[in-house]
Amino acid sequence: MAIPILSLMIFIPIVAAPLSYILGRYSERGVKIFALLVSIAVLSLAIFSYTSILFSGTGAEMSFQEGPWQWIPTFQGVEYHLGLDGLGAPLVLISAFLTVLVVLGSWDLIKTRQPLYYALVLFFEGSVLGVFTSLNLILFYVFWEIVLIPMFFFIGIWGGPRRKYAAMKFFLFTYTGSLVMLLGFLALYIFAAPTFNMQALALVNIPFWLQTLASIATFVGFGVKLPVVPFHTWLPDAHVEAPAPISVFLAGVLLKMGGYGFIRVNLSLFPDASLTYGWVFMSIGLITMFYGAIVAMKQTDLKRMIALTSINHMGFVLLGVYTFNLYGVSGAIFQMFNHASAIGLLFMLSGYIHKQAGTREIPLLKGLMNRMPTTAVLLMLGSMAGMGIPMFANFLSEYMIIVGAISSNIGLAAAVLVPVITAAYFLWMIRKTVMTPMKNGSGVHDMSRFSALHLSIYLVPLILLLIFPWVILNLTNLFAENLIRLGG
Repeated sequence: MAIPILSLMIFIPIVAAPLSYILGRYSERGVKIFALLVSIAVLSLAIFSYTSILFSGTGAEMSFQEGPWQWIPTFQGVEYHLGLDGLGAPLVLISAFLTVLVVLGSWDLIKTRQPLYYALVLFFEGSVLGVFTSLNLILFYVFWEIVLIPMFFFIGIWGGPRRKYAAMKFFLFTYTGSLVMLLGFLALYIFAAPTFNMQALALVNIPFWLQTLASIATFVGFGVKLPVVPFHTWLPDAHVEAPAPISVFLAGVLLKMGGYGFIRVNLSLFPDASLTYGWVFMSIGLITMFYGAIVAMKQTDLKRMIALTSINHMGFVLLGVYTFNLYGVSGAIFQMFNHASAIGLLFMLSGYIHKQAGTREIPLLKGLMNRMPTTAVLLMLGSMAGMGIPMFANFLSEYMIIVGAISSNIGLAAAVLVPVITAAYFLWMIRKTVMTPMKNGSGVHDMSRFSALHLSIYLVPLILLLIFPWVILNLTNLFAENLIRLGG
């Protein structure tokens, strides 16, 4: 009997969550080490599954499948069914990778209610891995909703002064969007075929009118998560109030659920509607890109500015997805992976800067190069990654999306202007915080060597993937080619 790798990745952290809570009641040091060991174990499984798919060249098909096994006998088509391919594998890998770094980053920044905190971190990891591996729409929806629970408490308990407002706004936006998405799933069950199996539905000739209605319903659910304009307003508040490690989860993992859903559900199950109305979704992606970039330029709070850059970069993802060509789709998956690493570093730096300098206001953060040289260097490197400078893999993924957009529609050449605006606000921020002399900087000190080391790890995949992009693209290209072939 084959080892259920995917179920182990999902349920090891979920089962470990209550155990970590119990352990934490007796030893705060013990719960930190336990959470780290569990997250490393999950990362090891993620690396094993990823490399197995990569070197076997099976990115276009499902590997490590488990099921389908009937889950609710009285409800036909609700099954426990898992699988991993060239779309899910990179997102599972980056989610497991970021969880390890979130645990390490929390050691310095989270000082209260640690048993509950680390239990929720592990519970979140298992739930989000369930989203990226589910092949049944109801199972997908269940994991999708469960993810809301730990994130609501992360913001509401460990957040800033307006944490309750931000947590409730996050929950209402995402839960409402999820309910609309569920209506789309139920419409498929009633009018297309009595099953929620994604693989089976992909073979059904779904009527165009139903594809259109279901596309609209799922666009609301996935659009809130990604997020796209006008469903984005929960994001800046959630990021500003959330502690820095949880902002890493929000931007690095939670937002990717939206991009994953667009590809896994909309492109795979509604190819005719996606091709016909692709120009609408690409236009929304382009608007989101410009909106996030322009509004970020007006921010003075460092963390809020970084949050709005996520809207900008997720606009790239939506644009790439609906180009429905190899460059765009593969570039969108690559962009989600790269963005997770870059934005994770920037959010962690905002937390360390706030802790050491006592403020996140950009006009008040001056002379970091003199007072906090290690922090300043990491901030500049993270900003370069966010700008898409050619020394990091972000450049490749953004380039692929822009090429895909131009290939799809010459009018979308306007997308090339967005990196220029992105560079403008990052350079403005660097000039204000790093290059301007500091006044009254006594008491401000740099981060520890341990913190500098673990924050530097965020940059490792971005550098390696620039040199060896095939590590991701060999998988994503196979998946994208197969998706386009079936959809065409």
